[in-house]
Amino acid sequence: QVQLVESGGGLVQPGGSLRLSCASSRSIFSFKVMGWYRQAPGKQRELVATMPAGGPINYADSAKGRFTISRDNRKNTLYLRLESLRPEDTAVYYCTAALGDRAIWGQGTQVTVSS
Repeated sequence: QVQLVESGGGLVQPGGSLRLSCASSRSIFSFKVMGWYRQAPGKQRELVATMPAGGPINYADSAKGRFTISRDNRKNTLYLRLESLRPEDTAVYYCTAALGDRAIWGQGTQVTVSS
């Protein structure tokens, strides 16, 4: 019954910014890890950033210095701030969470970086 719903994607020019949101139907304190992945056309899904419950934030090399993962516990929402966007950042961005032995995934939100 756990659901993750992403929003905030869209079309942005190179160098622009977006904030993606992932709303959870369950308290995000329930999750061992939450994170963001992305999948570009013709490519495999890849890690963007993760936020373990009791560990350090992890960013992909491509995201370091440009993307910021954060959470709002009261709103049960995970965020990903995208800055200095490049055309190669174009992808469907997916929210994920680990609950027990299950991996929960959202439906994804499209980010397109183009001039």
